[in-house]
Amino acid sequence: MDPIKAMAYLVLAVLALSDLRRRRLPNVWVSAFAALYLLEAALNGSALPEIAAHAALGAFSLGLAAVFFRLGWLGGGDVKFGAAVLLWCGPAYALALLVIVSVSGALLGLSMLALAFALRHPACSGVARRTTCLSASRGVPYGLPLALGGAIAVLLQPTAGIRAVATLLTSSFGHPLGLALIGHARFA
Repeated sequence: MDPIKAMAYLVLAVLALSDLRRRRLPNVWVSAFAALYLLEAALNGSALPEIAAHAALGAFSLGLAAVFFRLGWLGGGDVKFGAAVLLWCGPAYALALLVIVSVSGALLGLSMLALAFALRHPACSGVARRTTCLSASRGVPYGLPLALGGAIAVLLQPTAGIRAVATLLTSSFGHPLGLALIGHARFA
């Protein structure tokens, strides 16, 4: 596995656990996740327009989500983390990723409400003390679905090897697989 992607997965795990336990997404970890994209893109030979498209999407999502923060619908950490996830994702997969994050966030919220309802039963008082990190009164740890989306976005990033094979197949043989790989590498 690519060491930069491995570090990105580690950062995502730290962010998910932090949000689950403390409902906080520390700026240093969110910034590290975003910086890892820039490092990955630079080392894997991403074209400047491709990096610019990813950055533009991240900036746009940051601005739009800032409105949601202002309205009290999202936490500040979720806003920044969502922008970093979309930076990794890029425009080609943004809609699919937003659907995955939204559906998993809704399922998490519904699960937390169901758990809160079930724990009201007197027989569950001991379990209730052990599940305080999932308490609905603390809000939904939306960093968990964002971390899932981030893991998918990292997974979708082409490696330098894929870019090299795609370029070789296309330039040498005009092979359709090379064109498909280049399309993935260009828009991922």
